[in-house]
Amino acid sequence: MQNLNRCANFAPHFFTLLGFSMRKIISLICLLLPILANADEVQIREDAPDRHIVVKGDTLWDISAKFFKDPWKWPEIWALNKQDIKDPHWIYPGNVVYLDRRSGTLSTTPPSGDTAAVAPQATDNIPANNVEKFSPKVRVVGQNSEAIPAIPLSIVGSFLSRPLVVEEEELESAPTLVGTYEQRTLLSTNDVAYAKGLPTDKGMQWQIYRPSVTFVDPDTDEELGQEVLYLGDATAEKFGDPSTMRITKAVLEINKGDHFAQAASGYSANFLPHAPSTNIHAKVISIYGGVQQAGQRAVITLNKGQRDGIEIGHVLGIYQKGEVIKTKGWFTPNVVLPDMRYGLVMVFRVFNKVSYALVMETKLPVQLLDRASTPE
Repeated sequence: MQNLNRCANFAPHFFTLLGFSMRKIISLICLLLPILANADEVQIREDAPDRHIVVKGDTLWDISAKFFKDPWKWPEIWALNKQDIKDPHWIYPGNVVYLDRRSGTLSTTPPSGDTAAVAPQATDNIPANNVEKFSPKVRVVGQNSEAIPAIPLSIVGSFLSRPLVVEEEELESAPTLVGTYEQRTLLSTNDVAYAKGLPTDKGMQWQIYRPSVTFVDPDTDEELGQEVLYLGDATAEKFGDPSTMRITKAVLEINKGDHFAQAASGYSANFLPHAPSTNIHAKVISIYGGVQQAGQRAVITLNKGQRDGIEIGHVLGIYQKGEVIKTKGWFTPNVVLPDMRYGLVMVFRVFNKVSYALVMETKLPVQLLDRASTPE
């Protein structure tokens, strides 16, 4: 009976405490909501200028980085709709980019009320009837314009237009160079070669490559494909078995056993940087050029591709593995520090099992097996 009385006496206090705790929790959530809501907002740099004059060699990433700490967050940074953002031909050398600090966006038009953005005209000693007024006009440009790209195409252009990675099945079915005119051992520009297995419905223009490096997943030991070495270009002069090929360009020596790939008709220079919508966890398995470390503007290979959800334009953070601090006590576990993000990369070409990314920002040298993940 005494126990029942204790329970009866405790119940009101318990629910009172529970209610107090719930109020504390709700108050805490309400306090954190503004913080959480602003967590994904782009932050203006403390040293951000009010405007920037675009010069040849600028990229959209570089321009955005002058104003914001996260220059890859295009939808929040540029005051454009999605269709405008996807059009690479909208900003040129000589344009002025303005920062609207109130909205936290960039634009090629001055913010409303920014009278300082318009350069004053020297009209002293000029009669009023001789002053000509100019209005903004639409700039018309041709296809060969100098539009500012999202990332430096001078670096990634060759990676977009050439064969890079082939899987075992592709290699087995690829046309092969089986002979040379006059039994020449090495071929160069304007030499004749003979190809076996060349299809007749893939056009006349071909690229020549040689398997170079086999990519292996460091976690599963799965073969992810072979990186190939671009050797040159060739034109099919006569189809048959074998087909007659003319070497039109040779950047390296070509010989029997090399393979042919259909020449790319062109590539899109339009990149839309964005964070993955899912958690991507990849590793750096190669640095182009065979080096062990990479800096800004280097090209790296990741062990994840299209089958893993990687897309062109994905921006990933590069993380250094956290240091392990050993403790002195026998029964005290070591302290593992969290991984540290030290840079950003952007994926610009994707294959089934691997992808290529450009190092956009880095505070440390990128090393093999560093983690590339959805930015935290």
